[in-house]
Amino acid sequence: MNLGELNPSNVWKIFDQITKVPRPSKHEEHIREYLINFAASHSIECKCDEIGNVVMRIPASKGMEEAPAVILQAHMDMVCEKNSAIDFDFRKDAIRTKVEDGWVKAEGTTLGADDGIGIALALAVLTSQDVKHGPLEALFTVDEETGLTGAFALGKDMIHGKYLINLDSEDEGEICIGCAGGIDTVATMEYTLEEVPATFEFLRISVSKLQGGHSGDDINKGRANAVKILSYILWQLLLKGIKLCDIQAGNLRNAIPREGYAVIAVPKENVDAVKEIVKEAQKQAYSVFSSIEPSLSIECERTLKHDSALPHKNTSALLMALLGVQNDVVRMSAAIEGLVETSTNLASVKVVEPGKIVVATSQRSSVEGAKKYIASQVEAIFKLAGMDVKHSDGYPGWTPIPTSSLVKVMRESYCRLYGKEPLVRAIHAGLECGLFLTMYPELEMASIGPTMRGVHSPDERLEIKTVAQLWEYLSDILASLK
Repeated sequence: MNLGELNPSNVWKIFDQITKVPRPSKHEEHIREYLINFAASHSIECKCDEIGNVVMRIPASKGMEEAPAVILQAHMDMVCEKNSAIDFDFRKDAIRTKVEDGWVKAEGTTLGADDGIGIALALAVLTSQDVKHGPLEALFTVDEETGLTGAFALGKDMIHGKYLINLDSEDEGEICIGCAGGIDTVATMEYTLEEVPATFEFLRISVSKLQGGHSGDDINKGRANAVKILSYILWQLLLKGIKLCDIQAGNLRNAIPREGYAVIAVPKENVDAVKEIVKEAQKQAYSVFSSIEPSLSIECERTLKHDSALPHKNTSALLMALLGVQNDVVRMSAAIEGLVETSTNLASVKVVEPGKIVVATSQRSSVEGAKKYIASQVEAIFKLAGMDVKHSDGYPGWTPIPTSSLVKVMRESYCRLYGKEPLVRAIHAGLECGLFLTMYPELEMASIGPTMRGVHSPDERLEIKTVAQLWEYLSDILASLK
């Protein structure tokens, strides 16, 4: 089914075009060109800042000239995750979409509805003849997913609106008014390779078919972490004289790792014992995660020879750190019931080149001091393992203001349209809103979006009916801000 046949067609046609434009984080040149060309073809004022953010601007519709200026905001980039069996190049290939059971999905990759649908909604508003609105701006930022560098470096005087509506939320019927801040902590281990004895045999241990998901929104759902499971198995195998030749698990720092593998060298006489330990570890993992991860797969199979491996002391130190570092919810909010306050995600461990392993983690908190504290805890554990540790600059949280006039209008609009109250809440994921406040402290902001699930994983899907609902809702909000 062609996405342009869905309702509202103006939104879905634009989204369909966006899915055909490559847009990995830090490589937004193609989607930026698309936006600039879109503006030119519709005679919309458009400008870019030095880092590559794009702003479009149109005047108020007739009769709305005195309404306050509103900014619609979305980010250009997408998380690029795929199933290992899929041949796909996110720098070149178009997302292969499909419609299934009321959802739009992708074939084996992330869909990019985060935040492609936000872009589509904003562009549809800018070109609609039916939506009533005051002066309108649309801000499209770069590199939200891997550092928020677009929001960090937003050019001076790029936006002028009083209200900002972020279109990067994932639940229809909710208004987000606050979010967590975050920081990345990356540990590096360098070592001298040692030769593998000629009598050793080689096995590949793989963990796969986990749900993964968003390291903020999904961190409290008890999902399995492929890095943790793999590390636990390898730790048990150390007594069998194994040597670690390679490890590749997890991918992006803001995604819960879904799969990974390690290649080990094993003394010939211990191969059968190693296989039994892996088999037992699989049973243990099933007993812990069967209700949450019904598709969990752990396999052990022979593989090609490797000439070198980590020394035993480095392998032991690495595995102790990976097992010891906290991964999951650290603390729930004492101020807002049900909100995760602080968490940490063990995102990936990879041999990036011979003699060098990099471990990526991310920490989030709605409390700045707690964010720094958990990042220091993670740092300490990796330093005990003799690793070099660096932190990113991090980004601030967004403090909720439930009494803002924008939120009042949005609540009233939802009640009028659907006869019920929307859920007004803060989230544990990161949004760019906190950064906008550093340069534009007078902004009133809220975030909305259609319903999405499996975000940041190949299971990402967008519920079709909620896009129509959000279009109706956004149109009514804009008309009501008089």
